[in-house]
Amino acid sequence: MKFLQKLGKALMLPVAVLPICGILMGIGYRLCPATMQGGEISGVVNLIGLFLVKAGAALIDNMAILFAIGVGVGMSEKNDGTGGIAALASWLMITTLLSTGVVTTIIPSIAESATKTLAFDKIENPFIGILAGIIGSACYNRFKDTKLPDWLSFFSGKRCVAIVSGVVSIVVSAVLLLVWPLLFGALVAIGKSIVSLDVVGAGIYAFLNRLLIPTGLHHALNNVFWFDTIGLGDLKHFWAGETSADVTWSLGMYMSGFFPCMMFGIPGAALAMVRCAKPAKKKATIGLVASAAVCAFICGVTEPFEFGFMFLAPVLYVIYALLYGIFTMITVALGFRAGFSFSAGAMDLLFSSSLPAAQKIWLIIPLGIAAFLVFYFVFLFAIKKWDLKTPGREDDDLEAEKKVELASDNYTAIAAKILEGCGGKENITSIDNCVTRLRLEVKDITAVNDKVIKSAGVAGVIKPGKTSVQVIVGTKVQFVADAFSKLCE
Repeated sequence: MKFLQKLGKALMLPVAVLPICGILMGIGYRLCPATMQGGEISGVVNLIGLFLVKAGAALIDNMAILFAIGVGVGMSEKNDGTGGIAALASWLMITTLLSTGVVTTIIPSIAESATKTLAFDKIENPFIGILAGIIGSACYNRFKDTKLPDWLSFFSGKRCVAIVSGVVSIVVSAVLLLVWPLLFGALVAIGKSIVSLDVVGAGIYAFLNRLLIPTGLHHALNNVFWFDTIGLGDLKHFWAGETSADVTWSLGMYMSGFFPCMMFGIPGAALAMVRCAKPAKKKATIGLVASAAVCAFICGVTEPFEFGFMFLAPVLYVIYALLYGIFTMITVALGFRAGFSFSAGAMDLLFSSSLPAAQKIWLIIPLGIAAFLVFYFVFLFAIKKWDLKTPGREDDDLEAEKKVELASDNYTAIAAKILEGCGGKENITSIDNCVTRLRLEVKDITAVNDKVIKSAGVAGVIKPGKTSVQVIVGTKVQFVADAFSKLCE
């Protein structure tokens, strides 16, 4: 769980970039509908719209790369940029080795299977980005201090991190070469099996669609229901101007349920997060989730919201996916039908409302109000009941640590006692500090005596790793760190 929460915090940086992209795309689609619906693009207004759409899409379409670098930096010790470079190297390695052209050359039989080929067509997804970020940061944390023989000394330390990441990525790619198409194929098979369940099947699909977002495997299900992988193609037929009379199912049933959830449910959930945020973090939370809610409402871009909490509170994300399934069944049963060519936002609702398959569009108002209230109260209850770490509620003792008062202002004496408790300068390998903590790396953690360190008058001692020691000093930590460094010279 701690790993997931750390991953969630690392994703905050790339996630914070995404809301503006969704807003730009929403405005762009409004100014230039042809970018979504097709057709000639001419005139100043349309060209401005196209410009804004492409500006937003530049980052939305490359979201996985942002995740790779963000996780690589965010999960590296001291948030070192070397971890981000290593993550990018890992991403490039994995996505190149698992690209359809390379894979079908290595294993020609894959080209004979449409499902397996499709699996590798979709390899550039957020899951691979996050995986690359984890590889890059893990390699940095493990190998940043590696010393090589003199003839290879140029590649010692941080310079070897990206090289090691590349080697690890080759091994991971070899594993995914065998595993990825099996997972993808299994989900296609599941999609085929739930088609016959009608309304319930639509709900199960919506639930799995959201649940699989972090892995990128939702593309497998999407191709079953939206396109013609098995002769279904809900999206394709809807936008072709057909109606339910032209197909064997209720056209639009695999898209309609997303509209009330994305347009109204997400804003409701976002409001609940703001209400539950710590007072000191409420403004920052509003900045993150409010803009994400606007993205979801206007053009159905939900990733800025979802990746903002899915790893911080995975239980809540499962509940979130379940709400999609429930609302999809209700929406389909009531006869609301709308379609999207991009995602289930207000712009697509507007564009699709004039198509022949659109039905009971007015129901978006009562359905939307219901979704807003249900998402709001469910999120509010779950967050408070289980103390979930949604944005603005992350564990952060910084404010309390700032109030720590040392027993005296003799920083040399305090540093000397801490050094004694850490086993002497021979046991120290690294010295650093943040706003309130002295962060040390030691050779032998068993030589560290917490009682001796605490006798220096510090607030506490934390051992987050096998060789890591953090001493909570308070806002005067810099003076203690300077004295500590001099004693270790």
